Amino acid sequence: MSKAAELAKIGEVATNGQIGGRRNMVINGAMQVDQRGATVTASGYSVDQFKITKTAMDNLVIAVTQDTDTPSEFTTALKLAVTTEESAKAVDELLDIRHIIEAQNLQHLEFGTSTAKKLTLSFWVRSSTTGKYSLLFLLDDDTRSNLQSYTISTADTWEYKTITIDGDTTGVIDNDNGIGMSIIWTLSAGTNFTGTPHAGWGAYAVTEDHAHADMVDFAAVDDGTFHITGVQLEVGSVATPFEHRSFGEELVLCHRYLNALLAYGTGNDNNNKIYNADYVNTHSFVRMGYPRMRDTPTINYTISAGASDTDYSSNGLIQLFNDTVTNWYIYDVLLEKEL
Repeated sequence: MSKAAELAKIGEVATNGQIGGRRNMVINGAMQVDQRGATVTASGYSVDQFKITKTAMDNLVIAVTQDTDTPSEFTTALKLAVTTEESAKAVDELLDIRHIIEAQNLQHLEFGTSTAKKLTLSFWVRSSTTGKYSLLFLLDDDTRSNLQSYTISTADTWEYKTITIDGDTTGVIDNDNGIGMSIIWTLSAGTNFTGTPHAGWGAYAVTEDHAHADMVDFAAVDDGTFHITGVQLEVGSVATPFEHRSFGEELVLCHRYLNALLAYGTGNDNNNKIYNADYVNTHSFVRMGYPRMRDTPTINYTISAGASDTDYSSNGLIQLFNDTVTNWYIYDVLLEKEL
């Protein structure tokens, strides 16, 4: 092989065949953006783009937050802490962390064709509980899955993990704004979610394919902690160094799914309110524009007065009406259209 060919091959491996552009298909993989800024104790989103699923855990009490205990390359991580354990796990109980990728952002993977591309997932993880953990790749449109695992060797120590999987030559990812692929880190699972999973890609059966039967039961550990950061999903069989993006870039990407307006989370502060702007035909109202989102969002907000307020939204414009008072204001406006 000539020197030029060797250098070309090295470059291909180093970039997984991608020249320019973004390698990492994960948004907010370094856990920098946390628009809600709140502690999650049940199912729901924590830091932007990372969702907690807590199903039928009757006794489990958790706190999920953005944390600063990280590997040296990072400044923020997602932390899940157990404050009250689930000592007797029922068959229908489940605890996991999910990152969901929009379908139209995955078309270059060519899933459903003979040229479907290999994928490599890499991440940093730290847990107080050692042992085998489950990692699930789940396709929404064709309900297909690929269950993998990783092992935490040393308690309370950051470890770097990489998992490479083949592309799915059967499962198609629709070219739309719905769910394309979910990456699921399962921490605890009842027997309704475990069994004998198929090897590689196959039809997803929740009772067999969601988690390994011999994985750890993290929810049963009092004062247990689990941290994760540096999540990267890229084309190819090589885990390249984490693609650091600026906070501003990650925030713009997150705004497609969640938009916190008027300094959300600061409460009833004079600097973070918007007052009614007009009064027409017994209606007082305010209008606000916002960047276009994945679809027309759900609007949550706090209003200072008036019992009969209603809201109207289209993708790019909000109008909030109040039929009972003319002097009122709103704050803590949150627009949600997450996957």
